Amino acid sequence: MKTLKSMRLHIAIFGRTNAGKSTLLNRIAGQDVSIVSEIAGTTTDVVEKSMELLPIGPVTFLDTAGLDDVSELGEKRVEKTLKVLNRTDVAVIVRDERGISEHETELIEQLEKLKIPHFIFDRADEVSKFKETLVKLLPDDFVNSPKILGDLVPAGSTVILVIPIDKEAPKGRIILPQVQAIRDLLDSDCLSYVVKETELKAALDNLKTPPALVVTDSQAFKQVSEIVPENIPLTSFSILFARLKGDLDEFVKGAQAIDSLQDGDRVLILESCTHHAIEDDIGRVKIPKWLRQKTGKDLKIENYAGHDFPDLESPLSPDKYKLIIHCGACMTNRREVLSRILIAHEKNIPITNYGVAISYCLGILSRAIKIFNPHPNL
Repeated sequence: MKTLKSMRLHIAIFGRTNAGKSTLLNRIAGQDVSIVSEIAGTTTDVVEKSMELLPIGPVTFLDTAGLDDVSELGEKRVEKTLKVLNRTDVAVIVRDERGISEHETELIEQLEKLKIPHFIFDRADEVSKFKETLVKLLPDDFVNSPKILGDLVPAGSTVILVIPIDKEAPKGRIILPQVQAIRDLLDSDCLSYVVKETELKAALDNLKTPPALVVTDSQAFKQVSEIVPENIPLTSFSILFARLKGDLDEFVKGAQAIDSLQDGDRVLILESCTHHAIEDDIGRVKIPKWLRQKTGKDLKIENYAGHDFPDLESPLSPDKYKLIIHCGACMTNRREVLSRILIAHEKNIPITNYGVAISYCLGILSRAIKIFNPHPNL
């Protein structure tokens, strides 16, 4: 099974038109991934290429349009190029004989502001030098890959994973966070016991010793919390991913803004991927229902999906929102989630995620995060 893009190191390649960005990517990949031409503006959109880059491991390269693109669609191309920063772990600026221009200088200032590791690479240099420099800049969380839940329980312990089989479960498969959690438990020498919520009580009765942890799909949180005894730690897949892909403390703080929502307030439900919305979709149906039940208010719920973020300068910009609720982010990298948290901060908007928001609405957030860091006042 291939490593998912969301778990790969994202390396963005920047530079002026014809600086050699696409040539560099083709040299690294050993194949023609990007079109190379003397005509300015050949790269019209972000080109993604996932590969194994020795000795680093799984990476995704993002080949971008020229920073100085002056063609008819140049402005839009450059705009797309800069949006790539939201999911960039390491940035590479390709320099040719023309040297560094104001475009690269402005980009470097932005990279430093966002604290994105970056370096300048001369197009004439060897690929080996590129790799050597890249290794020195690797983020700590890539070198020391964080665990999803294996660090929360001792080796040899049993963890029950509650996986409802409903309309959102793909036929013949289980969803990505659940697959990753099982693999993480295997890597951590733990025992995983996978059940549906309807078999949970029988599973608990079958065990000679209580499980070290129960993890549930957030949609079954209420039912599962009523079955699992208080002395057994309980959380959800989405909350595990809030810690893995974002900032759990920030999401917990953001969830408390739910109590302050008033009639007519706008709430943005932000997804990092596009998917076919089903009849009982969690982001479009279930979470809005739980929010309205919790607050008793007539809220205006809006959904937004994809890598982009709503335009900050538009009349419908995020500063008009009173709360942002992010998905579990299983299909994107941590850099993108953190960049969205940063944007929310700059606009003074509380931000939380699916699992944290759901457990808060159901009145069980304190229990759901106790295994990470107790918050007795919630």
